[in-house]
Amino acid sequence: MRTPALAAPAAILMCFLAPMPAARAAGHTNNILITGYWPPTNEIVRPFSTSPVQNPGGWQGGNWEGRGYDIYSFFPEFPSGLGKGVGDLEVDYQDTSEDFWRIVAEVKPAAIMTFSRGSAGKGWELEYRSRNLETWIDDYEAPFQPTPSPPDPTLPAGAIRYSSLPMLQIRDAVRAAGIDVNPFIDSSSSSFGGGFVSEFMAYHGTWYKDINDDPSAEYRCYSAGHIHVGSGVSVANGRLAAEVSLRELTRYLDLVIPAPGSWTVLMGGVAFTARRRRA
Repeated sequence: MRTPALAAPAAILMCFLAPMPAARAAGHTNNILITGYWPPTNEIVRPFSTSPVQNPGGWQGGNWEGRGYDIYSFFPEFPSGLGKGVGDLEVDYQDTSEDFWRIVAEVKPAAIMTFSRGSAGKGWELEYRSRNLETWIDDYEAPFQPTPSPPDPTLPAGAIRYSSLPMLQIRDAVRAAGIDVNPFIDSSSSSFGGGFVSEFMAYHGTWYKDINDDPSAEYRCYSAGHIHVGSGVSVANGRLAAEVSLRELTRYLDLVIPAPGSWTVLMGGVAFTARRRRA
């Protein structure tokens, strides 16, 4: 379902305009949001879905590996093959943006790691930056461009937001794990995320982090970034590489998140209970 044009960005713009109550203390959840698009990425993140329909094997993200973080995934399905897909985060600008802002409002993530299908091969490509483009590659259904475009009204067209994932640590750890993927950081000055819905999603993740990365934020986000996964990466190897990447992300969060407290955030009838690793 779509909202009228400008609805989601206008709601986000209010985050800049509405003053925070002076007496409110900063906080955060220990939730990590991961997303996928085309295969293999939707399959890679499937074990972290709480949906019994999409993940009948059961959610594996609760206090994942005893690390103190709950991991939640969202992704579309492709019953008719590659294309727009169906469900959450369809490969469509309007659907992606609407779903993204709804999901982050529910999860209130402390970190975001988005995935999408990349070029041929076995790349595990950590995108260094993404753009607030005015013109994008057309998607599959009218309107073929984002509405509005550029999507972010707080920065000029072409402005760049940067990944804050621990990219070096992820690259080196995935490489050291001996998984049949090729991890690298795309930091070339002439290279970006492709100008399609993948880069659009990458921008949304870093955008959310940037507007919620102040100590006064009600639910602070400490890290966000995007990984392009080569179409030649198997689901099994992709899941292994994603797990390695998430381990490095949780290690990074352990360093930057303040000392643990006790809180429970109730959202939509589901309790997201923050935990921290004690060891």
